Amino acid sequence: MLHRERTEGVVRATKPLSLRGVMVEDFTLSFHKGKVVDVEAALGKDMLQKLIDTDESAGRLGEVALGPHSSPISTSGLVFRNTLYDENAACHIALGKAYRFNHKDGPTISSEDFVKAGGNESIVHVDFMIGSQKMDVDGITPSGDREPLLRAGEWVFKL
Repeated sequence: MLHRERTEGVVRATKPLSLRGVMVEDFTLSFHKGKVVDVEAALGKDMLQKLIDTDESAGRLGEVALGPHSSPISTSGLVFRNTLYDENAACHIALGKAYRFNHKDGPTISSEDFVKAGGNESIVHVDFMIGSQKMDVDGITPSGDREPLLRAGEWVFKL
C-alpha cells in the first residue's frame, strides 16, 4: 500500500486535467514528506492549488496506477476531459483519498488505523496522468532488488 508520508520528488503531468470545468495543463507537483510543497502550471494553477487546499490530506497521494502507453485510450490521441476515461490513457496518480481495499484489513479497518498504516483520508480523489512512451518503472522487492515493470511505457512481461 502507498504510504501517505513517503512521497518525495517531482512529478510532471503528461496530459491535461479537467478539474471542475477548468483545464489544468503542463503542471508539476513537488512532494516532500508526502505533501505537495510546490505547484507549477502553465494553465489552471489556481484551480489546482484550490484542490490541494481542500483539506489537510488533499495534497497527498492516494493512488498510483500503472498502465501501458499503448492502451486504446492513449493511442486514440483524445483527451476526453473526463477523468474516468482519461485516467486509462496512461500511468496515473491521484491526489487525496486512498482506496481502503488496498489495505490487508480493507473496509473493516478504522479511519484512525488506516491513517496510522499510511493510508490517506481526504474528501477528494483526483487522478491525473503521468505516463508516456518514455517512462520506465521498477518495483523494489522487500530485499531491495529492482524488478523492471515498464520500459518505454510498456509492460516488460506478457499479461
